[in-house]
This record gives sequence, structure tokens and C-alpha cells, in this order.
Amino acid sequence: MSDNQEQKLSDNERLKRESNFLRGTIAQDLKDDLTGGFNGDNFQLIRFHGMYQQDDRDIRAERAKQKLEPLHNVMLRCRLPGGIISPQQWLAIDEFAEQHTLYGSIRLTTRQTFQFHGVLKPNIKPMHQMLNRVGLDSIATAGDVNRNVLCTSNPVESEVHQQAYEWAVKISEHLLPKTRAYAEIWLNEEKLETTDEEPILGSTYLPRKFKTTVVIPPQNDVDVHANDLNFVAIAENGQLVGFNVLVGGGLAMTHGDKATFPRKADDFGFIPLDKTLAVAEAVVSTQRDWGNRSDRKNAKTKYTLERVGVETFKAEVEKRAGVTFAPSRAYEFTGRGDRFGWVEGVDGKHHLTLFIENGRILDFPGKPLKTGCAEIAKIHQGDFRLTANQNLIVAGVAPEQKAEIEKIAREHGLIEPDVSVQRQNSMACVALPTCPLAMAEAERYLPGAVTELEQILSKHGMAEEHIVFRVTGCPNGCGRAMLAEIGLVGKGPGKYNLHLGGDSYGTRIPKMYRENISEQEIMQELDNLIGQWAAKRQAQESFGDFVIRAGVVKAVVNSAKDFYD
Repeated sequence: MSDNQEQKLSDNERLKRESNFLRGTIAQDLKDDLTGGFNGDNFQLIRFHGMYQQDDRDIRAERAKQKLEPLHNVMLRCRLPGGIISPQQWLAIDEFAEQHTLYGSIRLTTRQTFQFHGVLKPNIKPMHQMLNRVGLDSIATAGDVNRNVLCTSNPVESEVHQQAYEWAVKISEHLLPKTRAYAEIWLNEEKLETTDEEPILGSTYLPRKFKTTVVIPPQNDVDVHANDLNFVAIAENGQLVGFNVLVGGGLAMTHGDKATFPRKADDFGFIPLDKTLAVAEAVVSTQRDWGNRSDRKNAKTKYTLERVGVETFKAEVEKRAGVTFAPSRAYEFTGRGDRFGWVEGVDGKHHLTLFIENGRILDFPGKPLKTGCAEIAKIHQGDFRLTANQNLIVAGVAPEQKAEIEKIAREHGLIEPDVSVQRQNSMACVALPTCPLAMAEAERYLPGAVTELEQILSKHGMAEEHIVFRVTGCPNGCGRAMLAEIGLVGKGPGKYNLHLGGDSYGTRIPKMYRENISEQEIMQELDNLIGQWAAKRQAQESFGDFVIRAGVVKAVVNSAKDFYD
């Protein structure tokens, strides 16, 4: 089914083919102290080991004046299926961040895991060995592989969540690369006298990155339509019985290239639990064989479905997995934000969700968040759960520990009574100064932008309302702006494309309303539109629904056709 035989393959395909199953010359590069970075193909290959080479763009020009190379360092993303981490593991990563990174922070990400930023070359190997000692790794959290598997952070219905979480872990383990490159390079394990094989991913791995989620309705907190493969949990009488399978979502695009676009996932149907791994493998292997290996901008699963047709792709998955999809079981999404504060689970345990703006855990002036999390970890008997919305849940708290943990959280600024619902429903990617792809600010712009948005809402008598608001520094989709009611996509310094019309539940893609406008112009537009919403909204009508009903933008129904029209 692949059209690639007659086309020249992208250079990434050569790189993977010649990498000796992702080893390259990374081990030798680590010994090169003439540069803080990685050379040649290794710059890309370290991504398969969970790292990106970056530098501090704020000081790049000054270092160039001093005839110094950029301050090369790596960002590491941990593999953490379902986002669950023990207090002991938390204390280990807290200590490493404090002592061995340039920024001292722990960054909670939209991929439901944590990242270290600013790790210099001498600290890279010790970082992997520290993770290994506490039972963690960063295998396949970047590169052309299945990445960290997300799972709804639902500590309330504990039995269903536990079952769904266990499937997230099984899927992650099943789809991992089988090469021993990671263990050899970072953990000093000896090379075995065996031939490497990749029975699922193939010797040149996938055509492009691949993302998978497990979601428990009614919360769409993992944004299923941002992902290649999604398992929607179907429960009966408090027990998980199977999944609806959604395939082909993705949010990345390229400015100026209308052959690229965000896309919702298609519903293939229902499968029983015992077919889960077979279907996951079949979707991945079909994309492996049919995906575009010539043009990386069109290499994601969503473009394969557009090219070959949904029914053709689905039939191939059924053939490879030995299943027939049944009609999808009924489900409904009623929200996707995190539930802040204390909630009690059916098992009598308590769970505290903490709002972490931008997911950045650091000791700020008057708000020692990082210290507070460590102090909680020292006494907490349950676990921590990282959410796909960059927040942190202190889960499984016994009733007798509840007051002590809340006291620590309040003393360290982890609980603030004046955080608005609007701020809790706003999100940004990292962007500048560390992300090399960023065209505009995101994380550093968001707090002030939310303050302005709060003022506009208050001005129009809508202070108790909120709008799903997201900012991403480039069109690659990390901040999931293409599932927001208001989505800003970076175009250049201080300039963004303004997208409107996503819905509250993450099931509709917004459409571009204004292109390449300044921060001031954005707020002027929003002032006008929110004023109209306040004056003309129907009962409980969300902002995203209003702008479509009022004709401000057209609804994106078929993103390949409607997104740019």
C-alpha cells in the first residue's frame, strides 16, 4: 500500500537504517569534550533515547560574540505510562534536578510525564543511571516510535482506573523498541552476542512519531483527538470490559503548507480486552508499512488514513490483528480539565489535585513549589499522578494524613485560593528559551495573557466563566492549541495565528480567525468577541460554540477540507 518505493526516502530513513539499531556513535560522542553537543546523526538518534539537544536561546547571541558555541545541553523526557510515580522516585528526580540541571526545575508536560531541562553532557549518563536505580527510564519518549502512553488521571473510580492504567502500561511495554542500545550506552550493560530484531517497529522504526492514550469517559483529559491511537475505556458494573478504538488524530501542521493540517481521530469500533495488544500492534505495524517515508511532513498516521482511506486502513488492522471491530459502545465526554482540590475515591482514600501553572515545578519567590512537593513526598504513603494538563495529584491519601499534607501544600504555595477557573483551563508548551523549534513565546507569555483574559471576562460580566485557552510557540502542537476554544500558534516574535471555535470537550478543531497578529491585537479581538458572547449567548453556551453559531468562524468538520477554506 506504500507509495514510497518510487520516491526518494527522507534522510531520517538513512539515519535509522545506518544507526545499528539506534546506537550510532553516541557512546563515542559522550567522550568528546571539545563540544557540549552531539555530532552528526547522533543529534537525532539521542531522541530515540528520550532526549533532545537544546541550548539557551536567550544567551546564544552573547556566547557567539564571545566566540563560544551555544550552551548545548539536553532535555530528557521520562517514560511514565499513565503518569504514576512513587514518592521515593519523586525525591530522586527532585534531587537530580536541583544538583545537576541548569534550571533546577521539574517540568510536568502535556505527555503526562516529567522533563529535565538543562542537563550538560557530563551529567547525561549519570541521569540515566539514576533513573534506572529508581525503576524509571526514558526509552522511546521521542523519535519515530510509540511514545509515552497516556491514561486518564481518575483516582476516584479506583478499580476502573487501576485496570485502565494497567493496560496503558501493557501497551507501552508491548510497543517498546527491543534494541539493547539504551542499556548498553547508558547503563553499561554488555552487548550480547545476538542479532537485534524489531518485530513490531521494524529495523527502520516508524515513519514518524506515534502517540497513544487510554481514556476513561466522561473525562477527556488526555485529548484523544491529538493522538494516533486511542483506547476509550468501556466499563460495565464497575469493571472494564473493552475499548472503543480511535485512530488517526494529530494536531501538528506546517505554516504555509496546506497539505498539513490538524485532524480528529476516527472511531474504528469496539474490541474486548483480550484483543487490546493485538490491535495496538496492528495499528502500529500498518502505519509502519504504509506511512510516508519520503515526506516527514506527511508521515503521521493521520495522513496515511487520508491517503488510503479510513475503511481500507481499518480493514488492514482487522486482518493483522485477527479481529472484527464491533459497533462502538456508547460513551460521552463531559469535561477534560482536572478536578482541583480534594476528592474522595470509592475506596475511602483522598486525592489532592494541585494546579501547577505551565507545569513548572521550581522554588519561586514566595512560592517554593519544588520544596513543597519534596516535603509532601517525604511523608506521603500513596503515589503522585501527573496529569496530561500539566498538574499534579497527590493520590491515595489516608484520612489521617489529609490535614498534614494540605498544610504543607498551603505553606509552599501549592494551594492558592485565588487561582481563577480561567487560569486552571489555560495551557502552554515550553517554547523559548529552550525549544529550538519555537517561533514565539508560550510558557513565559501565558501567565500575563491569562491575566488580560481574566480582565476582559470580568469587564463583560463573565468572571465566573472560562474559555479553554492554549498557546503553542510553533505549529507542532505540543500545547494542544488545535483543540482549544481559543488557540494561539506562534508565527514569529510576539506574533501568533489566532484560532477560534474548538469545543469544551476536545472534540472539535478550531479554525484560523486572524493570521500573524500581535499580542495587543489578540486581546483587542478577544475583547470584542467576548463582549458579543456576553450579550448574545444562549443558555450555558460555551465561547467555542458561540463563535460558530454567530458565524464568526465556520465549524471544522472535515479538517482536510474545512481547515483552510
